[in-house]
Amino acid sequence: MTGLRPDRRTALGLLASAAATGLAGCGGRNDGVTRLRFWAMGNEATNVPQILPEFERLNPGIKVEVQALPWTAAHSKLLTSYAGNSLPDLSQVGNTWVSEMAAIGAISALPAFASDLLTDQFPAVLETNRIGGQVVGVPWYVDTRLIYYRADLLEQAGFPDGVPRTWDSWKAAMHAVKRVAGPGNYAVLLPVNEFEQLLTFGLQGAEPLLRDRDTRGNFSSASFVAALEFYKSLFDEGLAPVASSTQISNVWTEFERGYFSFYFSGPWTIGDFRNRLKPTTRWMTSGVPGPTGPGASAPGGSSLVVYRQSPHQDAAWKLVRYLADPAVQARFNTITGDLPARESAWATPAVANDPYVAAFKGQLSRAKAVPKVPEWERIVTEMQIVAERMVRGQFTPRAAAAEIDRRADRLLEKRRWMIEQGRAI
Repeated sequence: MTGLRPDRRTALGLLASAAATGLAGCGGRNDGVTRLRFWAMGNEATNVPQILPEFERLNPGIKVEVQALPWTAAHSKLLTSYAGNSLPDLSQVGNTWVSEMAAIGAISALPAFASDLLTDQFPAVLETNRIGGQVVGVPWYVDTRLIYYRADLLEQAGFPDGVPRTWDSWKAAMHAVKRVAGPGNYAVLLPVNEFEQLLTFGLQGAEPLLRDRDTRGNFSSASFVAALEFYKSLFDEGLAPVASSTQISNVWTEFERGYFSFYFSGPWTIGDFRNRLKPTTRWMTSGVPGPTGPGASAPGGSSLVVYRQSPHQDAAWKLVRYLADPAVQARFNTITGDLPARESAWATPAVANDPYVAAFKGQLSRAKAVPKVPEWERIVTEMQIVAERMVRGQFTPRAAAAEIDRRADRLLEKRRWMIEQGRAI
């Protein structure tokens, strides 16, 4: 507390006392039971209580208390709770948050007794949880983005075998589909206020998105410039509307009426399309085309992390082990529709027999981990802003690439300084 004004010290002391009293009241009961605080988000928070009774039956000395957080507030809630020393024992986190939580020292490394959790995983997804050579998060469920398409319109356009596998042949199919769909319609939806579609194209190249130990942008590389050129051409050739997602009144309605026939999304859209599209609308899922063949995409989903502040490390990791069990993940899939992180769970009938899910396994096998730097979400936001201006005519692809590099370099300035000073990051 040295260096704080006396009034600040008093205030902090009262807060600490109140916090200790609160903890004693809610989790400090002397009944010999370990009470784990588990924070989860969205659909998972709603449904995970259904599978916890079995865990508590297998571990009679442990009770799990789930607190639901909205996704929109979860990231800031976790950071403020870390600063206030009030994190739970464990939580669900978005995969792209793992590097940030590790950078501030908030999460525990995977203990040796849980090393078996490293097997039976999609490599790119597991890699997002490996920071500085240590695994600090365990994949809970996985997702990635691929293409939903109108199989009926594509067949009418002369492509009965589905989405072609290369950019050039896919573009030819898009032109054909646009002709079939009729005046006023397009081929593909690429909302200009989203970064995911361009990022997917950018991952097709062999060159990394960041360079020099992830301290500078590498968006001026030949492969990313090619991605920008392909992305821009889809707007220039009238295949994609220059529109944001907020200008699309209703995705499934517009998809059904043929306003667009190709749509990038994740597994959550399967349920929406099943429930909302007319039975006469034939649709399917497909892997992403690449420059010369099937392309890559970014791995997504959520991971489970245990916080260093937790006094219940062993119990928390027992819960992680349970939630990561293939049989439990298969059951959770039937409840939520979440795609299992463990590959063996995909052999269960509910997953294996779903025709719309099949393409996701192939796409996940080709996924590429994005750079694991805390600044990554801000970098892709800047990438999206520049790309939209490119689409609207402000930049050429090469000028846009240079501008994205300039913005990325600015965001990574502190990282460069820390490396130059020989400090760990």
